[in-house]
Amino acid sequence: MKQVGKEEGVRTTGIPSKEELEASPGYPNCEALERGPIVVIECVQDIPCNPCEIACPKGAITVGNPITQLPVFYPEACDGCGSCIPICPGQAIFRVDLTYAEDKATISFPYEFLPMPKKGDMVQGANRAGEAVCDAEVLRVQRPRKFAHTAVITVTVPKDLAMEVRSIKRSKS
Repeated sequence: MKQVGKEEGVRTTGIPSKEELEASPGYPNCEALERGPIVVIECVQDIPCNPCEIACPKGAITVGNPITQLPVFYPEACDGCGSCIPICPGQAIFRVDLTYAEDKATISFPYEFLPMPKKGDMVQGANRAGEAVCDAEVLRVQRPRKFAHTAVITVTVPKDLAMEVRSIKRSKS
């Protein structure tokens, strides 16, 4: 894995740097991202974990043995179903669709806060540090029965922020 400066990266800030993400075996290349909805795995630390491998019905994610290895992602096998999103205990898996519209993309991410947003809500797209970076509209709220406490929220964001937005901030009511 490429080394990053002292001020950047998951070990010093808790937030993976762009270099760490792009060097990880779970991160799809630009060509794969431009084909349509696809998951992005932002797991950059060797920890004992493999639910994503088990959840993927297409075999697009492999952790292998030992389960402390980083997940390896095979974008050609991914159909963007998102089954892996709510099962990831590190909330490190997202679905990105750069083909949604000419100037907008969709981002789907795990969400465990209340109150739950609703379709049509206007929210703020937040980056990995939790900072608001854009306006976003909630397109869908999924609550898989298997994972009662982890919803999957899908929002639209400006296409140029698709690889930055990873959650939302709700406006105070």
